[in-house]
Amino acid sequence: MADRSVPALDRELADLQPALRWREWMRRIEAVLFASAAPVSREDLARVVGQGAPVDLLLGDLAADLEGRAFELAPVAGGWMLRTRPAYAPAIRAAAHVEDQLLDLGEFDIAVLAAIAWHQPITRDGLKDIFGKEISRDLIGRLHARDLIATGPRSPRRGAPYTFVTTDAFLVAFGLESLQDLPDQEQLQDAGVVGSA
Repeated sequence: MADRSVPALDRELADLQPALRWREWMRRIEAVLFASAAPVSREDLARVVGQGAPVDLLLGDLAADLEGRAFELAPVAGGWMLRTRPAYAPAIRAAAHVEDQLLDLGEFDIAVLAAIAWHQPITRDGLKDIFGKEISRDLIGRLHARDLIATGPRSPRRGAPYTFVTTDAFLVAFGLESLQDLPDQEQLQDAGVVGSA
């Protein structure tokens, strides 16, 4: 039987000239990001390069190397991803069957999702207070099924209702590095998305 063990990864690449070593580390990071459907943390990327190699500088050089290409390096959900530039979305939709990958959320679904993002952890009663009407379990279920929200800690109120929080998939879907990247009320007013209070 053949030995199918995976050879150890030579992280240091000491036998390569510095410029070639740097290029190889960049390509390793690119390969890891290309193969991953989720954001990859800086710590995970550091596992494929030499001890003490400046991952942030490698990421910067990779981003520059991808300039002018159809995809880009993006900080998302506390990690890094390769993603198609928005300008190419129509071409992808025309050539590929991506309808099942689209969020397909209604305007009210997005409003509820935004309220959860801004006020998390929040209960259905908290959402009712914001919207002035009951938020259906079906709507919460749709957001949960798309992995955009998850169940948060139980509320300390009577009956200990469940709360809802956004997920890393929410950050990925909306291209956010963290919840701090959410627009604030003033930015939304300036964009004409919400009225002034």
